[in-house]
Amino acid sequence: MKVTIIGTGYVGLVSGVCLAAKGHQVTCVDIRQDIVSCLNAGNPHIYEAGLSELLTQVIESGDFEATTDLTTALDRVDTIIVAVGTPSDGGVIDLSYVRTAVRKIGEYLKNNDRYISIIIKSTVIAGTTDTVVREEIETASGKYHPAFGLGMNPEFLREGEAIDDFMNPDRIVLGYEDPETLERLEALYAPWHVDKVRVNTRTAELIKYANNSLLATQISAANEIANFAAALGNIDIMDVINGVSLDRRWNPILRDGTRLNPAILNYLIPGCGFGGSCFPKDIQALHSQGQELGLTMDITKAVLNVNDVQPLQVANIINSHIKELSNYKILILGLAFKPGTDDVRESASLKIIDSLLKQGATIFAHDPIAATNFSNAMGTEARKITITSEWRHHINDTDIIVIVTKWPEYIDLENINLSGKIIFDTRRMLSIEKVTGAQYFAIGLRQS
Repeated sequence: MKVTIIGTGYVGLVSGVCLAAKGHQVTCVDIRQDIVSCLNAGNPHIYEAGLSELLTQVIESGDFEATTDLTTALDRVDTIIVAVGTPSDGGVIDLSYVRTAVRKIGEYLKNNDRYISIIIKSTVIAGTTDTVVREEIETASGKYHPAFGLGMNPEFLREGEAIDDFMNPDRIVLGYEDPETLERLEALYAPWHVDKVRVNTRTAELIKYANNSLLATQISAANEIANFAAALGNIDIMDVINGVSLDRRWNPILRDGTRLNPAILNYLIPGCGFGGSCFPKDIQALHSQGQELGLTMDITKAVLNVNDVQPLQVANIINSHIKELSNYKILILGLAFKPGTDDVRESASLKIIDSLLKQGATIFAHDPIAATNFSNAMGTEARKITITSEWRHHINDTDIIVIVTKWPEYIDLENINLSGKIIFDTRRMLSIEKVTGAQYFAIGLRQS
C-alpha cells in the first residue's frame, strides 16, 4: 500500500519507517529541506533507539523516502496520514499545524477528483477530526464529506521504546467516518494481528486522552502517598507499594502460583513527576476541554497540581537536612524526561536545577544524549551550570548526587566509593544496601 505521512517528528517518522518495514511504500513530507536531506541519507534528526538502523533498511529496500514536495507526494497515494505537532498553548492544544496541513490537502483536492482518505495521527482533542479537520478541508476544496475520507488513528508510542511499541502494539485504534477509510485503515494495519478497535473518530481521539490521563492519575496518586509516607516518617514507600501491588487486581496470580507482574505496576513507583511531550500536554488539554464543556474536572486538576510541584520535593527534602546550599556542589544525573530519548520537554531536571540554582548551589549535570537539547531548553540559564560528558570524573568534586533519569549507566554508582556523599535517588534505581558510606535519600523515604 502507498501512503504519504505529513510530519517527520517522533510520531510521523517512527510511523513511516515502521510501516515501510512492513512492506508499505511510504513518503514522509516535511517543509524543511535539511531534514529531508538527512532522512534520505539515512540520518534521522531525532534520537530513538533502533530508528537509524531501521531507516537505513527501508531506504535500501526502496520503501521509504522523504520530500518537501507535498503535491507530488499526494499524487502517488489515496491515503494520507497527518502527524504534525500539536503543542500546548496555555493548557490548550495548538491546532495551527494540523489546520495548515489539512488545508493544503483541501487545496490539492480542489482540482483533483480522486477519493483520498485523510487520517489524523496527531494527538487532538475529541471532536477535532469530524469538525475542525472536516471544515478546513471542505472550505479549501469546495467539496464536502464524504467526497473525501476522514479517519483518526491515535498513537501509543513511548519515547525511547517507540519502534518496539509500533511494531509490537497491544492494540490498534481505527477511527473512521466513512466505510472506505475504514477499509484503508484495515489494509494499512493488515500485517498486525492484534486487537483492533473500530470506532468513530471522536471516540478514537478520546481513547488516547483517557489512556494517558488514567496513567498520569496513577502516577500522581502514588507520588502523593509517597510524600505522605515521608512526612509521617519511619516508612519506606517502596514497602507500601510492594504490599499494594500484591493485590491480585493489580498483579494476577497465574495457575502455577507465579505472578503476572504487569507493566502497569511501574506507574505505582513514586518519583519526581511525569514529563515528556504527551502526559503533561494531554492532561492539560483534557482539563481545558472539560472546563469549556462546563465540567469542573477536579481530578485532572489535582493530577496536574501534584505533578507540578513533585520535582520540588527533591530540594525540599535536601533542605530539611541542609539549610544553606550555597557552598555545595551538586551533580545532576539525567536531563531527558526519561531514559532512551533526547527529549527534555517537561523534564523534572528543569525544575530541580532551577530550584537549586536559586539557592546558590554549584551545578554539574550529565546526560548521555540529551545535553544539547537541555542547554537549548534552559536558554541563558544554561551558562550557570557545567554540563559534563564524564560524570564519573565529578564524583570526588561534588557533595550531593541526584539521579533524575534512570539511565542504565548510573547503576555504576553502586560500585563507586561514595563515602561522605549525599545520594538522592529520585527513581529508586539503586539498592540502598549497596550505597555504602553515603547518606541515601529518595521520594517517599525520610531519613531521621
